Amino acid sequence: MEVYYYRGLAYYKKGDFKSAIPDLQEAVTLQHQNEGNIHWFLAKSHENLGDHQHAIAEYTNAIFKLKNDKAAHAKLLFERGQVYEGINNPVAAYDDFVLAASLNVDDQSIREELDRLVKNNPSLASRKNNLPQQVAATSETTISPQTTTEKKNDNKREGGGKQNDGIAKNSTAQNSQPVTVKDDLKIPQTQSPATNSFLAELAATYKNEKRYALVIGNGSYPKSIGALRNPVNDATDLAKELRESNFDVQLLTNVTYVQMREAMRKFNQKLTEGPKDETVGLFYFAGHGVAHDEENYLVPIDANVEFEDDIPRMCFPVQRMVLANMERTSSRMNIVILDACRNNPFPSATRSIDHGLAEMKRARGSFIAYATAPGSVASDGTGRNGLYTQELLKAIDRPGRTIEQVFKEVRANVRSLTDGKQNTWDSSNIIGEFYFKFQ
Repeated sequence: MEVYYYRGLAYYKKGDFKSAIPDLQEAVTLQHQNEGNIHWFLAKSHENLGDHQHAIAEYTNAIFKLKNDKAAHAKLLFERGQVYEGINNPVAAYDDFVLAASLNVDDQSIREELDRLVKNNPSLASRKNNLPQQVAATSETTISPQTTTEKKNDNKREGGGKQNDGIAKNSTAQNSQPVTVKDDLKIPQTQSPATNSFLAELAATYKNEKRYALVIGNGSYPKSIGALRNPVNDATDLAKELRESNFDVQLLTNVTYVQMREAMRKFNQKLTEGPKDETVGLFYFAGHGVAHDEENYLVPIDANVEFEDDIPRMCFPVQRMVLANMERTSSRMNIVILDACRNNPFPSATRSIDHGLAEMKRARGSFIAYATAPGSVASDGTGRNGLYTQELLKAIDRPGRTIEQVFKEVRANVRSLTDGKQNTWDSSNIIGEFYFKFQ
């Protein structure tokens, strides 16, 4: 963890932001105690590479983690506001500048930037009536010369000037040192106004998105296969969480092969009839799964497998029936989550069945998540939920996070809780962003 952190900082200080990002992300995944500052370094790295959307996301993560540090909070808002301004979103920039000014009323440069933004965007003038009292009381009535403002912005980009000394002491690009600050803050359940502004913007961006989910949990298998205690609870709880995330959900538990086929038909019909490029499909299965002849099969409760060739006839193929059909619809993104990486349920039928599930490579516009790495197995849980779905439920409940961020958190938590014995796996070739929750 420390090696990734130090090497990421070294890359950052020498200006190799492309190399810094994966190291810093790995340090976050491993739950480094200085996570808030690492998110700041990631934000600056993405900003320097011109990736404004990821920069905004990382600034937001840093704000969550460092919210109790008033000076850091103000600086983060100010810098995120400048990114918003750079991508021509003056309303979001204004909201960030106002909040930054309210947290640091003595910082003249924030108020100058706020005044300059209003001058360049007259439509924002009416919003000045809503300024917090402490900001309004100190807000400048005149605008600093443009050349002075530009010079300050240039200094900021180069890491110079007091305002740009980084979030924590000595954290500029030129002078940054690893900061030993205990940071065990959890993402709060209620967001600050700045976060609400960001989430409101996301909600507006994706307001026309249609979301459909097919969620299946099979646990009541016959003795010959082996009953599972968690899948029905896993599917039921995930369906509830997805409904709260604006998904239209089909929930099925303890279903037969025919019932799975019919549910898949209805699911595909909804995806096909959804608006093109504004539809998202999510398929989730918890239960027994098996890999055979380079295909993954989900096991219905009525599967009667005595011989190897029974598997393709009595089990449900993921690539051939789930992914292939989802690819033919109007869905802009297909999400497949398989909590089905348990031991071979048919040991008497054949010894050639692979352990766990196989990685699926044919998946246009898809994000595929497995409870454990391909070829590995995961045990059924001992509580209400299986470990993987337990951590997934927690991660998707936090708003304003991309799908990649959600599953990175799941991976880190599962690995930590199993002492590294279970490693979740994701496979993705998606284009664009997806957020489970906006509020």
